[in-house]
Amino acid sequence: MRISRTRTATGLAISALALGTLPAWAAPSEPVAAPARPLVATAPTSAPASITYRSQNLIPLQGAVNVRDVGGYRTYDGERVRTGQVFRADALSKLTDADLGTVSRLGLKKVIDFRVPAEVQYDGADRLPDGLAPTSRAITDNGLFTQLLTAIGSKDPVKQEEMLGNGKAAAFMRDVYRTFVTDAANRAQFAATLRDIAGSRAPLLYHCTSGKDRTGWTTYLLLRLVGVPDRTATGDYLASNTYRAAYDAKLREALKQGGLMQNPDLIIPLQEVRTDYLGTALDEATARYGGLQGYLTKGLGLDAGTILKLRQRMVG
Repeated sequence: MRISRTRTATGLAISALALGTLPAWAAPSEPVAAPARPLVATAPTSAPASITYRSQNLIPLQGAVNVRDVGGYRTYDGERVRTGQVFRADALSKLTDADLGTVSRLGLKKVIDFRVPAEVQYDGADRLPDGLAPTSRAITDNGLFTQLLTAIGSKDPVKQEEMLGNGKAAAFMRDVYRTFVTDAANRAQFAATLRDIAGSRAPLLYHCTSGKDRTGWTTYLLLRLVGVPDRTATGDYLASNTYRAAYDAKLREALKQGGLMQNPDLIIPLQEVRTDYLGTALDEATARYGGLQGYLTKGLGLDAGTILKLRQRMVG
């Protein structure tokens, strides 16, 4: 029993340390400043060399470009996040027969789809191995998908500039990230997903359309909760730019060649993830809940038991 209590205390302390704070019972006698969170206004199209992510986490598919194993990262105490347990992805509606074989070998028992109905209607329902059906858990994109279709569909370069130019596209993305913190329904969906991971022993996958924003935020929260340092979790978040770069460039070229956009670079801020976007959500969490831990415990309602289960499930 004593060993069990020690492991529990250690696990919670590591998770708290990853969030830049410690519970009262584990806090040092002298105050310690939380580690600085380096943020810049924009991010490059790939993770900088100083930020590490695991390229071997990618699950190569023909019909999706951003499907990854969340595991393999080191925690603060030198342990590793387990591989083969949790996967993050972009839309799975275009999977080929060969892709289905690859996905079936992951052993998934649950697939969570964060897309709103308009996205599913436009892009199609998930194509999954037999016996596996998606769980719809829509998280609002704050109108991003409709905004993008409206701008492109207008074929009007003046209107597109008015809607997306002069920093408006990036500002819109920051608004999307604020809703991850401010919108109660969104918080409920993130919380339900993290509880699913904590309570399951079977492999699980969650995804949105591009696998970068709603999926990226969920993964950032999960990694921080189980003791992965901020720099590493941020690297995993930024890696979407690397994995999506070729696909997104082809899309921009197709828009130009098809006469839909004279300046398709206007949509780059909508296609990318940036530390500025992530920082907006984190700053909102600080403003409303006092920090990331407050957001997780008060905003998402995750208790110490759930956080401990997440670490036991994911680290070893």
